[in-house]
Amino acid sequence: MDKLLWSIALPGFGQLLNKKYIKGIVLIFLEFLVNVQGKFNEVILLSFHGEIEKAIQYADYQWLMFYPCLYFFAMWDAFKDAGGGKKPYSFLPFVFSAYFVTVGTIYSSKLTLFSILLGPIWLPILSVIPGLVVGFLLQHIMIKRLANRF
Repeated sequence: MDKLLWSIALPGFGQLLNKKYIKGIVLIFLEFLVNVQGKFNEVILLSFHGEIEKAIQYADYQWLMFYPCLYFFAMWDAFKDAGGGKKPYSFLPFVFSAYFVTVGTIYSSKLTLFSILLGPIWLPILSVIPGLVVGFLLQHIMIKRLANRF
């Protein structure tokens, strides 16, 4: 579990703790590349200051859309390499979270919730919740179907 938490802190750290050094270094490099090219830290800062319109204008969405897949893959991979994910279809919550966060990123410049524009940080973060729900629900359904087959 600690490998997963380190991977949440920075993609690649979990891999380094799992002694997967090349994979960890590649993921850290990709995280920095996407972070810098997408202007992610600046967008986070503007979003935390409530300057959502500025964050939307500043964000490079072509790069930011890559971030959720990188982030959730790194978490899944660190978790799996550390011995987790033994349950069938345990990858589904990670996959659907990445998908929903990517969709949240795509629509973050236009979609409002309760007439509030959340922007490229808050909407994707909130999108993790339906991603996890759908992922765990599908995992549960798939495990039941697998059990009924035998």
